[in-house]
Amino acid sequence: MTKNKKKFSSELLDQLMNDYDPSNPQMLIGKDGLISDLKKALIERAMNAEMDMHLGYKKNQLSVGDGNYRNGISSKTVISDDDKINIDVPRDRDSSFDPLIVKKGQRTFTGFNDKIISMYARGMTVAEIQGHLEEIYGVEVSGDFISNVTDSIIDEVESWQKSFR
Repeated sequence: MTKNKKKFSSELLDQLMNDYDPSNPQMLIGKDGLISDLKKALIERAMNAEMDMHLGYKKNQLSVGDGNYRNGISSKTVISDDDKINIDVPRDRDSSFDPLIVKKGQRTFTGFNDKIISMYARGMTVAEIQGHLEEIYGVEVSGDFISNVTDSIIDEVESWQKSFR
């Protein structure tokens, strides 16, 4: 795991916070706030990347010619830890696309990061966490994904550990 790894550039954060009014925190954390919009955008971006991998070509590029093509989107509402998110799920012509981030038929998107952090806190290795998530939830996640989740709380963990020394 990388310590003090910068996840977002200052310029990106400035752009995201451009219209933020500090006297109205709901603009950031509310039901229709920036964080909710960001979750939706990231989930949809991940699903589109999964579709690119599934079909073997990116959107607006020539297909590989196997007869399966993009076929629009369908809307779906998933319940996250703190709100409902309406997402646009990409479809393919032969309906063989099964997204990993939000699976077909899945209606909740809750507590996933907390589960990873809990397993990490109990001393499980990245490989053990990967195996457990696949066995219990049927979800394959990369080691990088797990590391990113655990990296997001590493400063807090180290601070907490120092308080006991």
